[in-house]
Amino acid sequence: MANSTALPTNERRIIRLPEVERRTGFKRSHLYNLMKAGRFPQAIKLGLRAVGWDSGAVDQWIDERLEQDRDTPPSVA
Repeated sequence: MANSTALPTNERRIIRLPEVERRTGFKRSHLYNLMKAGRFPQAIKLGLRAVGWDSGAVDQWIDERLEQDRDTPPSVA
């Protein structure tokens, strides 16, 4: 019998920094630099000292990076 409390992998939710780091491979400082430059989804304020990210926006950002990589011809050294 399947566990009914398990979340589908494509369900949109708010994810915290460790999950964003795991998905992107980037650490906190680089993510915040990208946000400041407008090149990464902005964090959502959850409380006085807590932020999270829209999992859908992060997944879309990752998909866009993968598409750019596919569309970029390899450089000749």
